[in-house]
Amino acid sequence: MNLHGKNFIGFNLSNKGAQTYRAENPRNGDLLAGEFSVATENEIQLCCELAEQAFLNYKLISGRDKAKFLRAIAENIVALGSNLIERCIAETGLPEARIIGERGRTCGQLNLFADLLEKGSWVNARIDLAQPARTPLPKSDIRSMERAIGPVAVFGASNFPLAFSTAGGDTVSALAAGCPVVYKAHPGHPGVTELVTEAILQAIKKCGLPEGVFSMIHSPTAEGGQMLIQNPLIKAVGFTGSLNAGRAIYNAAASRLEPIPVYAEMGSSNPVLILPMALQNQCESIAAGLTTSVCLGAGQFCTNPGMTIVIEDETTDKFIATLSQQLQNSPAGTVVHKSIKQSYERSLHAKLNAHGVELLGQSDSINDYEATSVQPTLFKANANAVIANPNLQAEVFGPCTFLVTCRDQNQVRELIQHLDGQLTASIFGETSDFENFKHEIQLLENKVGRLIINQFPTGVEVCAAMFHGGPYPAATDSRATSVGTLAIHRFTRPVCYQNFPQNLLPDELKDSNPLNIEQMRN
Repeated sequence: MNLHGKNFIGFNLSNKGAQTYRAENPRNGDLLAGEFSVATENEIQLCCELAEQAFLNYKLISGRDKAKFLRAIAENIVALGSNLIERCIAETGLPEARIIGERGRTCGQLNLFADLLEKGSWVNARIDLAQPARTPLPKSDIRSMERAIGPVAVFGASNFPLAFSTAGGDTVSALAAGCPVVYKAHPGHPGVTELVTEAILQAIKKCGLPEGVFSMIHSPTAEGGQMLIQNPLIKAVGFTGSLNAGRAIYNAAASRLEPIPVYAEMGSSNPVLILPMALQNQCESIAAGLTTSVCLGAGQFCTNPGMTIVIEDETTDKFIATLSQQLQNSPAGTVVHKSIKQSYERSLHAKLNAHGVELLGQSDSINDYEATSVQPTLFKANANAVIANPNLQAEVFGPCTFLVTCRDQNQVRELIQHLDGQLTASIFGETSDFENFKHEIQLLENKVGRLIINQFPTGVEVCAAMFHGGPYPAATDSRATSVGTLAIHRFTRPVCYQNFPQNLLPDELKDSNPLNIEQMRN
């Protein structure tokens, strides 16, 4: 496999900068083939200019033609075959089955948005016909629909080298909306990024789309990302990652002369509330399921359950002992990058040194390459400590859960009221539990983007109804999702057309409805 190691400015390869970097195998620390050129400010500027030029034409392309483009990307990704799978395994340390599954999810996501574009009704076409005879004042003909916002900067995620990266959710929803993308590769998997970038560019050429619909830059430090955000031609940002990085991106975008929206998915502890009857009757099965969910993917999912809430009763000690033993017996995980291991250890240290926190158990398993080896861990504190110290809610990105004990139902309610915004909350209970804790479930709704009954939060279905976001700090905009077809609306804005003749209107708003889409009339 030959990698260019260059930045992709539209169809052109560029390596004007003097700096390069290489990817590292997280399972053994070996440097992988390929040196990747760090983008210069001028190269980033050229990407943005090309995206702006492409936008003028790409935003007008029909939904059906954009759908063909998305399907072509999916076909090209599959056609990469073993080259993509093998490089992805080498750069991330993730198992083959996980990579194959993520490739399927990525292609499924592309096809899902293609379906949406072919149906066309997502544009929310609204038509209020003129009433020239209305008194005391006549009414004009007024119509509106969603339009693409402009070039979008997308940042690759470390933990999902395919589904949340080059052709992942942020990219596909921006492209579907009609927005060109300038993509910043994650330094953990630059080779995978290059392979998928070529798949996208081949699709652009095949479909006859303008150059600049997609460009890709390498920048392993924050500097390149800041230059991209500050570029006045960029109109929105998509990001998945840590709270600190997401907040820095948000602040940079807000400080521009023209502030732009940042759709960042960030930190979430995804609390799991286990109600009394469920704890009493399902103690061992819930502990086993929770252990699996905590350790899944070495805890590198944004929905790993990082907080577990129980009410103290005669079953609590048994549950704690069972969960502690299972986590201690769990094997170490391998994270995709050394920086994640370092962040995990800092978070564990902060928890351990906080007032009222007890370390209940930690696996003593260590992988051969210790620099990326993380141990499943269980901490415990009572609700009073968490309410008094909001920092204890902070996400620990890795295989860890924080057990919070409440003395009674009233304290559960108080704890929920003090929770930060979350991506998810799971409630385990039986029929009587749900009847007795209706109010607490209603309170949780105010804190999360997704409520789950008797299932763990890991696993995010890609479908029209999915909402993957939540109140801050889970995301920068609680109204926006990064998964599912609703994600397209992050990169659009409504435009109103008043007193337009039929020939000047977009097809979506014409009386003849040539696209045969759903229109809201009067």
